[in-house]
Amino acid sequence: MNDQPLRRLGASDLKIAPLVLGGNVFGWTADRETSFAVLDAFVDGGGTMIDTADVYSAWVSGHKGGESESVIGEWLARSGRRDDVLIATKVGMLPGEGGEKLAPARIIAACDASLQRLGTDRIDLYFAHQDDDGPSQEAVAEAFASLVKAGKVRVLGASNFHASRLKSAVETARALGLPHYQVLQPEYNLVSRQKFEGELQDYCVVENIGVVPYYGLAAGFLTGKYRSRDDLGQSVRGGRMTDLLEGKGAAMLTAMDAVAEESGASLAQIALAWLIAQPGVTAPIASATSVTQLNELLGAMTLQLSDDQLARLTDAGA
Repeated sequence: MNDQPLRRLGASDLKIAPLVLGGNVFGWTADRETSFAVLDAFVDGGGTMIDTADVYSAWVSGHKGGESESVIGEWLARSGRRDDVLIATKVGMLPGEGGEKLAPARIIAACDASLQRLGTDRIDLYFAHQDDDGPSQEAVAEAFASLVKAGKVRVLGASNFHASRLKSAVETARALGLPHYQVLQPEYNLVSRQKFEGELQDYCVVENIGVVPYYGLAAGFLTGKYRSRDDLGQSVRGGRMTDLLEGKGAAMLTAMDAVAEESGASLAQIALAWLIAQPGVTAPIASATSVTQLNELLGAMTLQLSDDQLARLTDAGA
């Protein structure tokens, strides 16, 4: 059991360990039994929040979305650990009953469908998976607020929002006296920083909006798995790595290798520990397809990089 202190998620009443388990692989690259084992190991290791989405994994041939939520729901039923974890899921990328994206009726219907797949009566953190400029922000805020009022959702979050839209969404909800987004889930890691750093990060820090970045390991690149074109065929994600290899990725891996030699930590642990140390970040999200992989990731929660090591890593990606 990891004794790492819990971190308050922004100004919400949720407190979480400094690593969130990504559920995108459940029912996809991790089968049911492997997913169960990873989930057990995560909670046994001190993990507290599991992140998923209704759209996981609709991109797989033969899938329609909801596969990850269903696996998590089966695990919750079998393990009896619902009260030991916080569940985060999302709406906005899977069309269905009520419309598409953040149509108010879609938000309501999607929440009920997620609750059913998860086999629970509440979603601890419900994200707008992406921005939608179709419906008014007032209508979106009212739809999400109705779920909070009904007790189906505890805290609201936004994913993939630009700074101006996050700010206007928060201000709109506040003006209406409704619950607003208290958590942001952006893409953010050592080799992908431009989508969060700057105005968006500054706003989250000032407004105390908790940040749980996804792609903390850059889809596996920051584990050191992909160091040349010959490595790209190792997984279904390999094709995404070409730009990183040709860009700042090689220099980043060199800097990480030096820190790994100094600290004895793995590259994955270093990448996540760097994120944990960034202003505004509560906990990065990372997924695992085996218990061995999961146990390695858990080490990031207690890894303390020095100020010099953090600065060198930051400079390598500048």
